[in-house]
Amino acid sequence: MIGLKTSSLSTAAVAAMLGMAPLAASTAATPDTPADSAIPLQTGTAPTEFAAEIMPMPEASLPEAASDPAEVQPAATPLGRGTASYYGRKFHGRRTASGEAFDMGALTAAHRTLPFGSLVRVTNPANGRSVTVRINDRGPFTRGRVIDVSRAAAQQLGLITRGHATVELELIES
Repeated sequence: MIGLKTSSLSTAAVAAMLGMAPLAASTAATPDTPADSAIPLQTGTAPTEFAAEIMPMPEASLPEAASDPAEVQPAATPLGRGTASYYGRKFHGRRTASGEAFDMGALTAAHRTLPFGSLVRVTNPANGRSVTVRINDRGPFTRGRVIDVSRAAAQQLGLITRGHATVELELIES
């Protein structure tokens, strides 16, 4: 019932502003008593004129593009260098140490000590390629390796054909 009165009020108010009689007025028993008894009808008055002034909106300025890509990257703490490898099809769909299913198409990685959810920038200095991965698993379990990245991350880093590469790791500050 409250919704009807609110709706009737807003409809009647709009109709009055436009100089029209509300629909409920045509069905009212008497001209002094509107059907929904929300707004009394005004009879014999001239419609009110409204003048709408169009104000130009100020132009929105876009942030300037950074000239140096290093300016765009978030602050990071260097973690050092080491050998990275990747894992893919054999583990696809299996549960990771964090409890989520491993997706070889996602940008994730396994690290021995970093907390789950940490973001790590992995850079292959041999080709200059870099990717940011989220830690969601424990490993690698091969001696001499510092990180295992997903197949998608390995493709972006360019280490699919060889299977491993020396990389630099940086912990991204959030």
